[in-house]
Amino acid sequence: MSLYNRDRISDESYESELGSYAQSDLSSFIKRTYQLFAASLLAATAGAYVGIYSLAGYFAQSSFMFWGLVILEFALLFGLMVAKRKEGINLILLFAFTFVSGLTLTPLLSSILHMPSGASIVAQAFGLTTVAFAGLSVFAMNTKRDFTTMGKMLLITLIVVIVASLINIFTQSPVFQLVIASVAAILFSAYILYDTQNIIRGNYETPVEGAVALYLDFVNLFTSLLQILGIFGRDE
Repeated sequence: MSLYNRDRISDESYESELGSYAQSDLSSFIKRTYQLFAASLLAATAGAYVGIYSLAGYFAQSSFMFWGLVILEFALLFGLMVAKRKEGINLILLFAFTFVSGLTLTPLLSSILHMPSGASIVAQAFGLTTVAFAGLSVFAMNTKRDFTTMGKMLLITLIVVIVASLINIFTQSPVFQLVIASVAAILFSAYILYDTQNIIRGNYETPVEGAVALYLDFVNLFTSLLQILGIFGRDE
């Protein structure tokens, strides 16, 4: 009987040790993910800075450069997803993608910055995005509600938003754009909850994958709020 008890204690100790190792690995995974996310934001900021101060004129003269960069952005994102487990290459692709995505923000940022209160609008949009991102992340980490089941609903909404955005390229309706931006802001706020819980539960294969998800949530929420504030900030 005493031997059985000792074996049981030994088994419990082993399981506890495995659990602590697993928790340590998950903590390292989460830390690495948020480090890469922060670095991605810096790369995107650098891209936006270069775009505004060096390429804004080219964007204004022709849309070919902009659409070329959009295609390159999607190609880099696809390449990143394919090579997400390849050390070194995945980081190069991550920062190349986020830098180029910063470049593609140039037309929107330039149009807002040319408004009388443009700099203030950009600062407000960034501040609201940061506060919303932090608040939603903390909530997702501490709530007992499971947001990881929202994936299918979020994907369907995302497809609707993309289709509506493509339609509005031709209609150029400010009211329609306001509706799209408002829905997108809610959508990517929900994505922050969804992706944060997937990260803290270890549902992503690599920190790079988690960092890209957070980056896309942050940038898309920022652009949505920027469009909303920009529309309300127009003098017309």
